[in-house]
Amino acid sequence: MTDLASTTPDPGPLPGDLPVAPQDVRGRSLFQLALLRLRRNRAAMAGFVILILVALFSFLGPQFTDHRYDQVFQSYVSVPPSLEAWPREENLKGAVERVAERARVTLAAFDVEDGRYLATIRSDEPIDPRVLRYFDRAGELGTGASVAETREDGRELVVAGTVGQTYFPFGTDGNGRDLMVRTMVGGQISLVIGVLASLVSLVIGVTYGAISGYVGGRVDNLMMRLVEILYSLPFVFMVIMLVAFFGRSFVLIFVAIGLVEWLDMARIVRGQTLTIKRREFVAAAEAMGLTDRQIVRRHIVPNTIGPVVVFVTIVVPKVILLESFLSFLGLGVQAPLTSWGALISDGAQTIQAAPWLLLFPAVLFCVTLFALNFIGDGLRDAFDPRDR
Repeated sequence: MTDLASTTPDPGPLPGDLPVAPQDVRGRSLFQLALLRLRRNRAAMAGFVILILVALFSFLGPQFTDHRYDQVFQSYVSVPPSLEAWPREENLKGAVERVAERARVTLAAFDVEDGRYLATIRSDEPIDPRVLRYFDRAGELGTGASVAETREDGRELVVAGTVGQTYFPFGTDGNGRDLMVRTMVGGQISLVIGVLASLVSLVIGVTYGAISGYVGGRVDNLMMRLVEILYSLPFVFMVIMLVAFFGRSFVLIFVAIGLVEWLDMARIVRGQTLTIKRREFVAAAEAMGLTDRQIVRRHIVPNTIGPVVVFVTIVVPKVILLESFLSFLGLGVQAPLTSWGALISDGAQTIQAAPWLLLFPAVLFCVTLFALNFIGDGLRDAFDPRDR
């Protein structure tokens, strides 16, 4: 017996049926597809997270500590890193003995309990109460020392006060400065120089390369010969000349690095422009009467953004390396201001006696460079049309 349901033709929509609206299908742009591929790249995402953490540590970290990057703790010179509070109880008595020696009195007794101390000092003559200033100036003791008791007509005083506890997770340098705070400030200098110099190379290089590639002819030849001349100038010699004329400063490093880093960007953009200007949409723009300036701004530059963004992520670690190299040679920022390169240079000189001075800035420096390289590789894979 034949199945009637399978042989009966479909009558189509009945007169009383409502029309079914077609489902909305939303497409994705090439930029959205590139972002999707970038999110799937675990190494690039890990690089973004690490870079954000390093930036937060460098820029927000100094807001959560009472120490300044140029503050000197004379009592804590070359202190190794530790999570315990300083001073230690075994070192307090020696510190108070040094205070009594400077005040020209004798320490008769000393006791510490629950973060407070009691020091009994004696002298052959009545003791001037202003001697308390010596206790307040000691780095191991907190401020606010007071006379708790007076004995023997002022020849014996009982001084009470609090123990000034402080922490040095990264230790201190040879001048008694907190290495953690100096590493934070050094990260600010290195990251700011890397980003600003990369932005300068981005603006100058993209503009220069787009104009050179689009105009072509003798203008292109002249502009590229100028780039080759600048390539031939020794970078370190040029920086030394600038330092000799203008002195060391933060702005000088920024200018010196920015003057040379745009050359690679210009050559990359020029090569992209030579390919783009032969495309049909550029010919259509010329037929519509757009000027050369409008074509470069609306069509040439936007179509070079992909390779440019990838190259910028490579320029930033390169600039940080250059700044560290200059600081290592003593041509960088001036003390007491510092950078990762300057800290690494100081730590390399005392690596045997105080290895922590090299360890912490070098680790942060290497982690930042690895993160930037992973981000650059992820952007290259995401924006490369051959991988789509």
